[in-house]
Amino acid sequence: MGKKNTPVKRTLRQRLSLRPRTALQQTLHLLFGRPLANDESESQRVGAFGGVPVLGLDALGSAAYGPEAALAVLAVLGSTAPHYALRILGCIVLLLAIVYLSYRQTIAAYPNGGGSFTVASENLGRRAGHLAAASLLVDYTLNVAVGISAGVGAVESALPSLQAHRLAVCLAILALVSFINLRGVRESGLAWSLPTFGFVASLFFIIGIGIWKSWVSGGHPQPATALPAPLPATAAVSGWLIMRSFANGCTAMTGI
Repeated sequence: MGKKNTPVKRTLRQRLSLRPRTALQQTLHLLFGRPLANDESESQRVGAFGGVPVLGLDALGSAAYGPEAALAVLAVLGSTAPHYALRILGCIVLLLAIVYLSYRQTIAAYPNGGGSFTVASENLGRRAGHLAAASLLVDYTLNVAVGISAGVGAVESALPSLQAHRLAVCLAILALVSFINLRGVRESGLAWSLPTFGFVASLFFIIGIGIWKSWVSGGHPQPATALPAPLPATAAVSGWLIMRSFANGCTAMTGI
């Protein structure tokens, strides 16, 4: 039987690897890559090197802009902002810990895979499953919107001339990200591996420099330049301000 199946597989591969002829086929070939036969699925599996960029890049990116979003709201409090920022960020870290423990329980209960809709529907009912699925779709939209805008904002701080073209740059990045992800899990993992591991390496590098400066200075590092005077408070502390800062900081959850 193996000999009979071999020519069929070869013929299928040859047919799938033919160059597209029509304009529609060429467009689909460009967006999604070459069609794959069923027996090629093993070659498309990703290991740890490709899996970290595919599954971890969203979490790393959102954790980078979440604290900044919370601090931006508290800037109106002036020099008292750090006093409240630590407590708000502590609540967000506690929320992250709850999500982490929930994921561990979900993985143990659903070893073959269980998404938000499946877990919520089986434990809380179908309406709860629909609510979880809808919130997840909103979360995906927020993750892309906030992630791209935060990244472009960081680039604009170094290149102020891009501020006049902010929307165009965001749309161009969105088109590039969409194009790479449409190519498939394996291709996107390879494409995002360099920025992902570069981001992680830069974090360890910055933390290492901070530890080294703190150790050399005996625990009291001096800033390279004179720090500006603290900004005066332009607003009073209110429950609405604290909740808004907490909500902005929870954007760190969008990629997780």
